[in-house]
Amino acid sequence: MNSFLAILKDSGSAHARLMAGPVLILMVLAMMILPLPPFILDLLFTFNISLAVMILLVAMFTKKPLDFAAFPAVLLFATLLRLALNVASTRVVLMHGHKGPDAAGQVIEAFGHFLVGGNFAVGIVVFVILVIINFVVITKGAGRIAEVGARFTLDAMPGKQMAIDADLNAGLVGEDEARRRRAEVGQEAEFYGSMDGASKFVRGDAVAGLLIMVINIVGGLIIGVGQHDLAFSEAGRVYTLLTIGDGLVAQIPALVISTAAGVVVSRVATDQDVGQQMVSQLFANPNVLFITAAIMAIMGSIPGMPHIAFLLLAAAMAGGGWLMYKRQKAERDVLAEEPMKAQAAVEAAAAEASWDDVALLDPLGLEVGYRLISLVDHAQNGELLHRIRSLRKKFAQDVGFLPPVVHIRDNLELKPNDYRILLSGVEIGHGTATPGQWLAIDPGGVTMTLPGTATTDPAFGLPAVWIDVALREQAQIAGYTVVDAGTVIATHLNHLMHRYGAELLGRQEVQQLLDHIGRESPKLVEDLVPKTVTLTLLQKLLRGLLEEEVPIRDMRSIIEALSEHAPRLAALNPAGSGPDAGELLALTRVGLGRAIVQQWFPGETELRVIGLDPRLERVLTQALTTSGALEPGLAESVLSDAERAVQAQEASGDATVLVVPPVLRPSLSRFLRHHFPQLGVLSNAEIPDERILKVTAQIGGSQAT
Repeated sequence: MNSFLAILKDSGSAHARLMAGPVLILMVLAMMILPLPPFILDLLFTFNISLAVMILLVAMFTKKPLDFAAFPAVLLFATLLRLALNVASTRVVLMHGHKGPDAAGQVIEAFGHFLVGGNFAVGIVVFVILVIINFVVITKGAGRIAEVGARFTLDAMPGKQMAIDADLNAGLVGEDEARRRRAEVGQEAEFYGSMDGASKFVRGDAVAGLLIMVINIVGGLIIGVGQHDLAFSEAGRVYTLLTIGDGLVAQIPALVISTAAGVVVSRVATDQDVGQQMVSQLFANPNVLFITAAIMAIMGSIPGMPHIAFLLLAAAMAGGGWLMYKRQKAERDVLAEEPMKAQAAVEAAAAEASWDDVALLDPLGLEVGYRLISLVDHAQNGELLHRIRSLRKKFAQDVGFLPPVVHIRDNLELKPNDYRILLSGVEIGHGTATPGQWLAIDPGGVTMTLPGTATTDPAFGLPAVWIDVALREQAQIAGYTVVDAGTVIATHLNHLMHRYGAELLGRQEVQQLLDHIGRESPKLVEDLVPKTVTLTLLQKLLRGLLEEEVPIRDMRSIIEALSEHAPRLAALNPAGSGPDAGELLALTRVGLGRAIVQQWFPGETELRVIGLDPRLERVLTQALTTSGALEPGLAESVLSDAERAVQAQEASGDATVLVVPPVLRPSLSRFLRHHFPQLGVLSNAEIPDERILKVTAQIGGSQAT
């Protein structure tokens, strides 16, 4: 029963939200057509004022423009509501204005008497000033910002899409997150375009307010004198005050909503709302308050100045600056004491040595300088921690095993912005990241040079420059790939994890992988280890696949290949020596042939590859089978030809894959991939029958003669 009531409640709320728009349109039409009594007008004017205040507060508390994506539509409906109220109030003023100042309701009377003191001349001046402020200053500025924002947002869309694709390819985000970000980029462009058009409503509303005021005054004079026999002066006083009150009660909410529009389009998207940004940045430096207080004090000491006002303000600013200085000094003292406390703890622990002092090396570690601590601090919700978790998950999905946990620690011996990545305590990569700035990476073909600190992308070695946040949009338009400091470190870590994936696969990870498979296919694992192969041999085989960037996701095919060929190879070897690891690895690769080819040629039937000259193939086969090594002259010639072939493949946009006979594949792979990491070496036996080979570049010719 409770569930049924909850469903009815949810359905009712959904229907209410669905009917909100049509009901509002009907209200607007009713106000324009049907005469409304003064009490209803008072309620509607009060609702209009409260709606304007609520829109302003929502705009103030949003942290990015898309948090209030409905604002252009809200602006349209609020303008229509205000114009409909003007029509309804004009009808009441002209029909019943001769009866007295309260004929059009108490709200109009209050704005006509109390706000302008019952003086219609003052009311006209105040009304015109409000219209000028709204039309010339706020609405015009907000419209210009929205126009420029829409233009730059559209120009920056390709760069933002490239950045999203780069994060997706690097494994920093998943498909769902990438799809959400792409939708957000499109929504941002649509929002600024809508705001550019919606600002025209408010400008038109201001012009309409002036025209309505003039028409009401002229119409009131004609009706009052011609129809109700009022004196010209009396008719002018009554209808002008009512018109001014009507205009003010409409223009003040219009001014508030225009201010909200300016707030939405002029803010910079951060994790703070407008109020927090203003307070944190205006009052961030106590020296600013001290200098301002001194200037106010000097001005207050000048004869003829209001001394009390200036000196009170100077004292308040000086006091606020002193409190801020004390708070910042306390924070600096805490940061300075932390290294001393850490040193004291180290000295206390060293007083008596024990087995607790023997620290085991972490398989994978990240050390950061003190300025990068905020990126990895739990208390500060460090973004790099979330990225590293996503990296490990993406790595496990792509490669086929769960890598070790990345142990993160600060290292005061590093430079403040430096970091280094460790594998079993040995540094395998290092770099520099600047929090608060963005790294603009040149992928080639950029259209301008950016001011900033020139550097090199630590992951791929591309030229880059650290730029300020304000230049981010400009850099994306120019063709740069722009990423923040956390993304730089995460991308570098992801690149090294894939590069050293074989070394990350220890015996413990292999056993955990077998346990994971055993929960679904226990018999398959029981027959493999240790009956068919040992755990050590299995680890060696899996590492051999990972060294050539072959994923081990398809463990079922790997186990089936081992179960099929390992007993036969073991029978061919002397008793007790077990199967030959090299031959077993080659046969396992044949079993994974479809996956390996798919990795290099996704969705392609024709494989455009690099081949070997037949004469060179015979020379290499003879050299590797007899001596197991290449002569220096032959090796140098093969390398030069391989470099030309790789460059030709890259220039034509084809995969850099060399296809050789099975007997040559292991030796050539070790030899060539050392000089060309981007080159894949496959054997003819690994190519599925349905794929068509086409040799588009060739190694050899001169060296075989």
